[in-house]
Amino acid sequence: MNWIILITAGIFEVGFTTCMKLSDNFSNTKWTIAFAVCILSSFLLLNKATQTLPMGTAYAVWTGIGAVGTVIVGILFFGEPANFWRLFFIATLIGSILGLKFFAGGAH
Repeated sequence: MNWIILITAGIFEVGFTTCMKLSDNFSNTKWTIAFAVCILSSFLLLNKATQTLPMGTAYAVWTGIGAVGTVIVGILFFGEPANFWRLFFIATLIGSILGLKFFAGGAH
């Protein structure tokens, strides 16, 4: 359950970065509210996950999910580049996230 909470926190991180872009420098009220909901949800869930997972592992996975997800959203919805090296390093980041999940010790 702790990993599901952490993954959900990471998804909300992708949500808040996406809403931040769509908020147009926080001038669009709808996207600014969505940003606030996502960032609060993300931090609350991360806090909950660190109660049962090692803090360093949880934080690294949370930021990794956010980074990978934000890059994917940028490529799919905002026309950001998807060149070989960018995708290669995103793949290595995904591998690192999985490594932390499966090999760095889950709970204390």
